[in-house]
Amino acid sequence: MTVVGIGADGWAGLSATARAQLGAAEVLIGGRRQLDLLPETDCPGERVAWPSPLRPAVPRLLAAHAGRRIAVLASGDPMFYGIGRALTEELGAGRLRVLPHPSSVSYACARLGWPVEETEVVTLVGRPAAGLVAALHDGRRLLALSAGAGTPAEVAALLREHGFGPSRMTVLEQLGSEREDSFSGRAEDWSHAPGDPLNVIALECRRAEGALRLSVTPGLPDAAYEHDGQLTKRHVRAVTLGALAPAPGELLWDIGGGSGSIAIEWMRAHRSCRAVTVERDAVRAGRIGRNALALGVPGLRVVGGAAPEALAELPVPDAVFIGGGLTAPGLLEASWAALRPGGRLVANTVTLESEALLARWHRELGGELVKLAVSHAVPVGGFTGWRQAMPITQWSVSKPGGAAGAAGPETETETAAAAGTATTPHVTSGDLT
Repeated sequence: MTVVGIGADGWAGLSATARAQLGAAEVLIGGRRQLDLLPETDCPGERVAWPSPLRPAVPRLLAAHAGRRIAVLASGDPMFYGIGRALTEELGAGRLRVLPHPSSVSYACARLGWPVEETEVVTLVGRPAAGLVAALHDGRRLLALSAGAGTPAEVAALLREHGFGPSRMTVLEQLGSEREDSFSGRAEDWSHAPGDPLNVIALECRRAEGALRLSVTPGLPDAAYEHDGQLTKRHVRAVTLGALAPAPGELLWDIGGGSGSIAIEWMRAHRSCRAVTVERDAVRAGRIGRNALALGVPGLRVVGGAAPEALAELPVPDAVFIGGGLTAPGLLEASWAALRPGGRLVANTVTLESEALLARWHRELGGELVKLAVSHAVPVGGFTGWRQAMPITQWSVSKPGGAAGAAGPETETETAAAAGTATTPHVTSGDLT
């Protein structure tokens, strides 16, 4: 199978090799817009448009045309947010020949004079625009891959909502074709009508005066979250994320999500980090979803229900955080058994009963047991004194047996129930009764 990248300039922009492969193909598969760019005289093969949704249709279409010479069309570089990934996962790299074309990102950076390696790219194709929020930082340059003609206005509204109204936006349409065009403006007064659906949005981020500043490190301001008091506070949150030690591609279980702050900041650590938060209270679960959207991680999965029952069908975690319900029968046992070898478990508590439980697990498994105390300066009459928050007992431990790594495509559906074969210590919550 040959995968051919094609630009907005169509047939004229293809290399001789790409043209030869398309001309020799018995079956041409691609989006309707891409197929329409090919002249029928030069490309007589049967034309098959991708259905929607695309990803589930890939194995079915490949099976239907097995044994025939197939050429698949992709926009720009097939391996950059393109169909090349799905085909590689399905067939393996050895069965594909990929002929890339300059991507829209390369064209946009060339037009703007931006170094490609210093320009962050966020795709909004088939994904919520909220995913852009985590990349908004004062002075940064971003390229957003647009989902259609209405995306620029949606992005402008998002920037205004999150305190980036002064940001300059440039919409680049039909890059590389004879119909290439662009227009610019500031998000706070964006008034352009929808243009061509084939566009890329360039952003020069500027934070409005007084807007909340969100850093890339753990410990966002508490004011960044909607909460009812069930929130791991800023300083303790930073220490907790440090103990959890997120790495690209890893999966976190956040048990007793509250406001979702641990899971959200885990996912903000790297765009490939994943998290599942378990929260039995429906109101809080809804609040977690809103916080995830507001802070740029719309992919956070929220599972309603009580642990440990709600954990049974979840993917195997690289790290587990328990922020509530420690004394629930079987919770620590189930979490430890499910954890991938080399993974980390971190538990926080403020109660004596849960502290005693953590002390016993610490004696059995080791790790680090610490008490965190944070005090804030407050007015005392005409002077200033310290007001101490409730101290937090934190236990963190790594599971023996190997280094935790990012789950590849072959382990995405592996569940904790199938993987929970590790030895669980004999200490249980029943020891307290």
